[in-house]
Formats: sequence, C-alpha cells, structure tokens
Amino acid sequence: MGNAQEKPPGSSGGEKARRGQSGGKERAPGQRGANGAPRENSPAGEKEEQQQPDSSGVDRSYLDAPAGALPPHLGRLKNEGNYLFKNGQFGDALEKYSQAIDGCCEAGIDSPEDLSILYSNRAACNLKDGNSSACIEDCNKALELQPFSLKPLLRRAMANESLERYGKAYVDYKTVLQIDTGVQAAHDSVHRITKVLIEQDGPEWREKLPEIPVVPLSVQQQHREKPVSIELAQAQAARAAQEEARRKEAHFTLLKHEGNSLVKKGVFQEALEKYSECLSIKPDECAVYTNRAICFLKLNQFEEAKQDCDTALQLDPANKKAFYRRALAFKGLQDYLSASSDLQEVLQLDPKVHEAEQELEEVTCLLRQSLIDKAAHT
Repeated sequence: MGNAQEKPPGSSGGEKARRGQSGGKERAPGQRGANGAPRENSPAGEKEEQQQPDSSGVDRSYLDAPAGALPPHLGRLKNEGNYLFKNGQFGDALEKYSQAIDGCCEAGIDSPEDLSILYSNRAACNLKDGNSSACIEDCNKALELQPFSLKPLLRRAMANESLERYGKAYVDYKTVLQIDTGVQAAHDSVHRITKVLIEQDGPEWREKLPEIPVVPLSVQQQHREKPVSIELAQAQAARAAQEEARRKEAHFTLLKHEGNSLVKKGVFQEALEKYSECLSIKPDECAVYTNRAICFLKLNQFEEAKQDCDTALQLDPANKKAFYRRALAFKGLQDYLSASSDLQEVLQLDPKVHEAEQELEEVTCLLRQSLIDKAAHT
C-alpha cells in the first residue's frame, strides 16, 4: 500500500481522525466523467503475502502482512482495508482505515509516514465512492504529515478535477510531474485541463493559476531512490509490454503495406523482403505467407512458394489462396497430380473461382501429356 513514502522532519500524527463525511457524492472519479478524469485503480501498491486459509477455510493471512511501524492490531486494520479495497468494497475499506487512524491518534503513535498513508488510502476510498470533497480533506491531512507525497497529490488532483476546480487540479498534476515525470495519468490530465483552462480563462489563463510549489531537489532524489514495489514494477512492465506490442503492430502494418505496394509495382524481390520482415514480427500471420508465396512464384522459386503455402494451410486449413498458390507452385515443380488435387480443393471450397477452373483444365492437359510422355519412354 505504498509504505515507503517520504518522511519530513518534525511531522507528527497527533490529529484525531474524522471519517470524511463532508459534502455529497460528486461524480465518481473512479470512472471517467465527461471531463475525462483518470481512473483511480488502487489505493497503493503493497506486496501481498502468500495467503493460507485458517481452520474455518477462510484465508486471513493477509492481515499479518507488514504494515510499516504500526502496532499489530492497527496493522491488521490497515491490511484488512487494503484487502477490502482490492475487492471493490470501498465503504468497508474506508471504515477500517478510519478505525486505524483513530487508533493511531488515541494511542499517540508518532509515525507520520504511516498515518499519512492511512489518510491517503482513505482518500482513495472516498474518490472511488464519488465523495471528492472528503477525498480532498484526507489528502490535505496526508500532505500535512508528508509534504510532496505523490499519491495524495495525485488523488487530490483527480478529486479537484471531478469538482471542475481545474486550476487546483492543474497545480497538483504539475507538482506530481516534478516528483515523477513518468506518471502518464498526470501528463494526460495536464494536457486535457490546459485546453479547458484556455477555453475558460483565455490566453492569460496561466496568470490566474494558483502558485505551483517548487518540489525540493531532496524530495525528488528521495523519490527516485525509493525501492519500486512489486505491483508498481509489474504495472510498469505491463505498460512497457503494451507499448512494445503497439510499436511492433505499427511496424508490421507499415511493412505489409509496403510489401503490397511493391507487388503491385512488380518489384517482387523487395516485396519478398518486406514480407519476411513482417514474419519476423508476427510469425503466425497466415496472409503474409500467402502474399510472400506470390513473390516466390513470380521469381520461379517454386519450392519456397510451396513451403509458404504449406505453412499457411497449417494456420488456416481452408485457405483458398494457399491451395491455389500451392497448386501453381506444384505446376512449376511439374507435379501436376498434386496441382490438380489442390485446384479441386479450391473449387470445392468455392466453385466460382474461375481462375482455378482454367488452371485445372491446363494442369489436366499437362498431366495427361506427362503420362503419355512417360509411357513413350518405357
């Protein structure tokens, strides 16, 4: 749940908790509203312990996961809140975080980092429930305890945006990006809100903004050196994989288009090379094998054309183009019987393929002549 937030000197957690009941339920930022506010997916990113069921069969081992400097009974409340949040029970999670906050204040626990995290987690529950005003209050408390803590800043920005307080949201998003330039949601939101502010306040919109605080270099450095949680690392890896997949898909599409254009121009060797590059990216793309087979046929490389059609038929056993082009490859290899068989397959799949009818007539003649020639030499 993000236990490694920064701890400023002189902070204390002696404030009695309130449960964030101010304000009605605004548009839930957990879903994108009309203004496109980003989703809040989880209160933080703690590693979840390996869970084992108790004697009743109910798995409760997550309650004993590490919880910072909190005493065991308060740590269990926090962990139970984390568990409930992950399972979409935001109201119940909010109550557990509130009990943990109250317990910290009543016991006089001096752990501003842990108390800040509890407020930030409760803010996430309020954000999910659409109680943006309460979310902002909890984020303010978290930031009093841990100035420039990234998650409360981001959640407060999202809550302000849902309330259409675009200037305040803009300031928080820009502050987040001083701490971590890799927060894509903040980049997207700044871009979106900038358009709104220009429409709302005109060319001098920047002059009407609240002052954007300067994040100390020590805080930026501390954030960069902070260990990355397992969940965050997994999320970053997933985003990187998605980006790589998009890049490969775009490159594949471009290469295939270039190959198709070269075929139309009759430049078959270069087209073949484009299709080969395509297959290095997506080796199971049936259409590319049949396209490359055309190039091999035009270059009189009949065995290679046959192999590409074989592969295409393994991927799609009813592919008419693969049967037809393999028939042409067999014809080039003077295997007229196999060519005839493939052409008959084409016509069985689609009797309206006139090219296959014509080729079948020609191949039948060639087969008959080859048999006559063979008989004459025996």
